[in-house]
Amino acid sequence: MTTHLNETESRPCIFTRACSVVPFLGAVAIVVLGAMFLTMGGAKAAGPAVELKERDWSFDAPFGTFDRSALRRGYKVYSEVCAACHAMDLMKFRNLSQPGGPEFTEDEVKVIAADYTVEDGPDDYGDMFERARLPKDPFPAPFDNENAARASNGGAYPVDLSLVVKARGGAEDYIYSLLTGYEDAPEGFDVPAGMNYNAYFPGHLLAMANPLSDEIVDYEDGAPMTVDQYAKDLTTFLTWASEPTREARHRLGFQVMIFLTVFAGLMYFTMRKVWADAH
Repeated sequence: MTTHLNETESRPCIFTRACSVVPFLGAVAIVVLGAMFLTMGGAKAAGPAVELKERDWSFDAPFGTFDRSALRRGYKVYSEVCAACHAMDLMKFRNLSQPGGPEFTEDEVKVIAADYTVEDGPDDYGDMFERARLPKDPFPAPFDNENAARASNGGAYPVDLSLVVKARGGAEDYIYSLLTGYEDAPEGFDVPAGMNYNAYFPGHLLAMANPLSDEIVDYEDGAPMTVDQYAKDLTTFLTWASEPTREARHRLGFQVMIFLTVFAGLMYFTMRKVWADAH
């Protein structure tokens, strides 16, 4: 009886083996989920019913990066065309110099910000005053309030563009398609006064007039000054603005993947050793 008990105690029971497998399976599950997260690049809203144009975006791959020149050009299109109606309340000028973005130099950002003024104060006499904007200041809003925005746009309220790529179904493909989707309405399609036909906007009736035309913005780097190039650059910039840490997140995801892969391998060989000793 004594010998039998000693032999039983020297062998791990089935429950001990099962419990020892849990960490390994957990590690494998984490690796799989990490791969899915890295590949998907974040959740996107459900796409619209219309079939969108598709472009090969440099930032869309799991290890993709933003084209810095495209980001700079995209900001130029925004500031010269879109900023007259659309705010970007979540963006500050200093964001333009952060790694992973347009990467303007600090001096360049100071010059860009100084082109705009902001009300500040009160001063020592209790009066408000205007000063040139600084890198710490947000992008200027085109209107003082929503009512002023609607009054200037025929009752329509221009959306804030800070997160528009994340907020719209189809993400960057939708924004690009919308910008290049202005065309004449099909025969028999009624377009009310003050509305515009867009092939990629749900319902096809859009209050915003076509904001882009060839050679509307001067590019100093030799890039084509066409509607297609403007739309591509602006979409790239707005995608970065919606997720400015995208490149850093992808790098971190890759590092975590390497760690978890090594960890899973170590757990596998550890389990093999435990099971071998059990026999």
